[in-house]
Amino acid sequence: MARHTLSVLVEDVPGVLTRVAGLFARRAFNIHSLAVGPTEVPGISRITVVVDAEGDALEQVTKQLNKLINVIKIVELIPDSSVQRDHILVKVRADAAMRLQVTQAADLFRASVVDVSTDSLTIEATGTAEKLSALLAVLEPFGVREIVQSGTLAIGRGSKSMSDRALRSVSA
Repeated sequence: MARHTLSVLVEDVPGVLTRVAGLFARRAFNIHSLAVGPTEVPGISRITVVVDAEGDALEQVTKQLNKLINVIKIVELIPDSSVQRDHILVKVRADAAMRLQVTQAADLFRASVVDVSTDSLTIEATGTAEKLSALLAVLEPFGVREIVQSGTLAIGRGSKSMSDRALRSVSA
């Protein structure tokens, strides 16, 4: 199955995320990644959802999403024409003797050390899923204690804004 990133503009009302996620569940889609937050327009939120799906099934679920009353607009963000990033925090075992090596490994990925304790470092990184996987592979030999990862955030390249056109059509 192919991986697809959908950007969904919705009214910022209680229950809208449940209805959107429920629609994917009813169609037996596994949500690989989910990120939700406010947009530049008050009262409008953006849901970025990454799913594994075939073309016909994805088209069907998109049509059903469009029927939900609080959904304003849906756009599939193609990797070549969008910027997509994940965010990760990784707690790594690192006593005083290993601290320099772990810090150097993080530096190779432009990651930052955001917390230091006597026996661990917490590293923060942002990038593509592939970059973050590579970072984890490098840190694994040191001993990864804990990982927290966000859902994918994505936005179309160029000057066009998804919400500009969507809000003009809603207000018309």
